[in-house]
Amino acid sequence: MNTLLVVDSANVVGSVPDGWWRDRLGAAGRLRDRLAAHAAAGAPALFADAPEVVLVVEGAARGVAPVPGVRVEEASGSGDDAIVAVVAGREPGRRCVVVTADRELRARVTALGAEVTGPSAVQA
Repeated sequence: MNTLLVVDSANVVGSVPDGWWRDRLGAAGRLRDRLAAHAAAGAPALFADAPEVVLVVEGAARGVAPVPGVRVEEASGSGDDAIVAVVAGREPGRRCVVVTADRELRARVTALGAEVTGPSAVQA
């Protein structure tokens, strides 16, 4: 069973001050494309076991379409709540890694058995 990689789009996009706030949908789309490229190449190391990648988007970033290699989950409310729901809904025993720097979210998902890593893990 491969790894489930859940990416907090708002947190990862917000970690780089590149003007993302002017086009949140476009920034989330660029992140999705970068994740798809990483998944296809098996790099960086986080993608080595060909994980299922779930990009959770919220607010103005909703509307990003899924692409091969990246499933997109649109949060109807809190993105953090949607991420917790994805983690809680995974198959029992499946490894799960959540990409976020949000301390509260980190605590919530680790309580469910997930691992966490920071945004830099998917920025390269």
